Amino acid sequence: MTGPAPSPPGRLVSLDAFRGFAIAGMILVNNPGSWAHVYAPLRHAPWHGATPTDLIFPFFLFGVGVSMSLSFAARMARGDSRRDLARHVARRALIIYGLGLFMTAFPGFDLSTVRLVGVLARIALVYLVAGALVLAQSRRAVFAVMLGLPLAYWALMSWVPVPGFGAGDLSPEGNLAAWLDRLVLGVHMWSGGGGVYDPEGLLSTLPAISTTLAGLFTGDFLRSERELGPRFATSLRLALGGAALVAAGLLWDLVFPINKPLWTSSYVAWTAGWALLTLAALYWLVEVRGLHRWTRPLVIYGMNAITVFVASGLLAKTLILWRVPARQGSGGTTSAYNLVYEAGFASWAGPLNGSLAFALATVLFWFAVLWAMSARRIFIKV
Repeated sequence: MTGPAPSPPGRLVSLDAFRGFAIAGMILVNNPGSWAHVYAPLRHAPWHGATPTDLIFPFFLFGVGVSMSLSFAARMARGDSRRDLARHVARRALIIYGLGLFMTAFPGFDLSTVRLVGVLARIALVYLVAGALVLAQSRRAVFAVMLGLPLAYWALMSWVPVPGFGAGDLSPEGNLAAWLDRLVLGVHMWSGGGGVYDPEGLLSTLPAISTTLAGLFTGDFLRSERELGPRFATSLRLALGGAALVAAGLLWDLVFPINKPLWTSSYVAWTAGWALLTLAALYWLVEVRGLHRWTRPLVIYGMNAITVFVASGLLAKTLILWRVPARQGSGGTTSAYNLVYEAGFASWAGPLNGSLAFALATVLFWFAVLWAMSARRIFIKV
């Protein structure tokens, strides 16, 4: 009796599915029908602590690191030099940052107040720094940086005094990262933080680099394991490493709380642990057990990840700014976004479930777009 066929050599389907899971999760949590009606697991934690939503962004950065290990090795095997790769990294980082700036500035393009940091800006900066480290330093040195950045960040946030607040204040207003962002970025910060802090700020980008480097070393491990073929032992090692990091993050949380807006060092360890556990499960199901078909929607999402993130954000902004007549009997105008939510979802599912249904419909809509692109072999690489 034969079992299911293992994943074919070449691409790691489990990694594609992991990346697709992260980007589909981003679309889901970023597009509720109404921000006033969102289930708690689909919201970020208010400050300290974490929800499932707080795993999504670090999962994506972790996946960037895994992909970096695999793609750099493949490019060098094809004859690319380190200089070629350095140009590729710089060009890609610049494009991703430019896309993020365009998304933030759209549609008014008021550069006097435009936010200079954000999700895509963080991806760009982390990719640039991690790529430069990988190309310029030995793996031992890169490993030391991966460990050193969270430790240094912990020390800075704990012991460097902030004017008016002192040292070790981890409140939104009093922490060192927020003070530095206010000093350097000024009005070019996240409006949702009231001008007090930015969840993708400057100093907190340092530990985010370690999140990506954790993915890099996971990619190195997977490359070394591929010579032996897909094995349960590979999944087990990933899972054991993940469990250890989750435990380390929880222990660190006792003195340096898990906090996504600050991207605390405990958050780095905790989220990297969950990323390893998730990848271990996917690797076992897909590469070892050969259960591929169910991953197709996730793989399709993962193959145009940046494209769908940008397109979905621009469409949502457009619908929010587009004023249309409100539903019959209510008078006045409303946004096209709100009209679709109220008439198409809240009208039959209620405010809370309608908001969730709207988000799920958004995920399905963009899957249909990406599926059509995939069927035509359209993959927009940045």
